[in-house]
Parts: sequence; structure tokens; C-alpha cells
Amino acid sequence: MRPSGRQTNEMRAISIETGVTMHAEGSCLIKCGNTHVLCTATIDERVPPFLKNSGLGWVTAEYGMLPRATNTRMRREAKNGQSGRTQEIQRLIGRSLRAGVDRVALGERQIVVDCDVIQADGGTRCASITGGWVALKLAVQKLMKAGDVVSDPLVDPVAAISCGIYAGQEVLDLDYPEDSEAGVDGNFVMTGGKLIEVQMSAEGSVFSRAQMDGLLDLAEKGVSELTAAQLAAVA
Repeated sequence: MRPSGRQTNEMRAISIETGVTMHAEGSCLIKCGNTHVLCTATIDERVPPFLKNSGLGWVTAEYGMLPRATNTRMRREAKNGQSGRTQEIQRLIGRSLRAGVDRVALGERQIVVDCDVIQADGGTRCASITGGWVALKLAVQKLMKAGDVVSDPLVDPVAAISCGIYAGQEVLDLDYPEDSEAGVDGNFVMTGGKLIEVQMSAEGSVFSRAQMDGLLDLAEKGVSELTAAQLAAVA
């Protein structure tokens, strides 16, 4: 039995509210159970120096957690500098979102996606990728409406979900109590039914090829549900 009472293949409740900030070109508040992340997308008509005059666009991301996003207060990273964990997660978000972008169609401009965790209960990087795509899509829609972009550079939604082995069972969408005790923990990033990235490791017990295939099947189910929520949010 899972601590939440969910079935092994059952997601947490998902909600995506768009237009939650007045200044960002794209924004949403994504809630995956008790994990809540504010995602905003900012259009910058400049690109990093290494892309200047290349004709290619760029998408990058920044990630952070508010001090009381967890059960104990964390010190602000603005005061102490970014942790290695934060840097690793924001790089994951950036390269995941870029995998779903036609950078030629985007044109020589940059979109910065900011993901700020308001409340954490497991799966914050996955929620950030899923919500980050929604904010990115809304920003691109503004570019298209203004005529600055001719064809949509976002071919398919990009979404991510965690899966793992908890109490000997393959489970979908781990919350914190499961994540903290899982024997195997994995994050799956997908677009258009194909994998972008898999982060997976044994946290206390090794796993078989059959178990990995089972987790991948769960991930495909979860991503399909997330994709439906994303498309409904940006329609």
C-alpha cells in the first residue's frame, strides 16, 4: 500500500493555471499533488554570445526553491550561492525544453524559463519541466500572434514524471514519503512518445531489466496524462 493510498499506476492530482503573473510573456502555476511550482517564460531578443549571427534561437532555464518550500527552512541560495543540486536541475530543465524546440523556427532570440518551487513534496524537477513547457508555449504563442515567429517552433509537448520501486512495487509519480524510501528512483523526460532523458539509480536495491521496462511503461502512461493537461492549459 502506498502512503497516499494511490494505486501503483495512479498519478497525483494535476492542475495547471495559466496567466498567473502580469509581466511574464508566459506563466503558469503547476500543482502535482502537494508539489507546487511557479513557471514563467521571458522573451529576450538577444541570444548568448556563442549564438550571435547564427540564426538559431535558445531556451534556457533557472530553478530555485523558496525557503519554506520544505518542512524545514532552507537558506536562500542568493545569499550562499547555488548548490550543485540546483545547477544540475536547471541544466536538466533547459536541455529538456530545448529538445522540443525547432531553434531555426524560433529565430535568433532567447527564452528564459524560471521555475520557482513554492511547495515541495517530491518530483519538483519533473513538475518544473512540465510546467516550464506550458509557460514556454504561452510565450511562443505571443510571438506568433505578433508575427515575430512564422511557424510554431514547439513541435510536441515536453513533460516529465518520476517512477520508482517502493516497497518492492513499481509505482508512478513518487511523492516525498515514497521518494525518500524508494529502493529505485527514476525521472523520465519525454516528448512525442520518445525519450529525451532518463535519470535512474538504485537507492538501496538493484533492479532488473524487466523492472526497468515496467517503470518505462508507467512513465509513458504518466506523461500521456501530463501532456493532455498541458494541451488543455494552452488551448
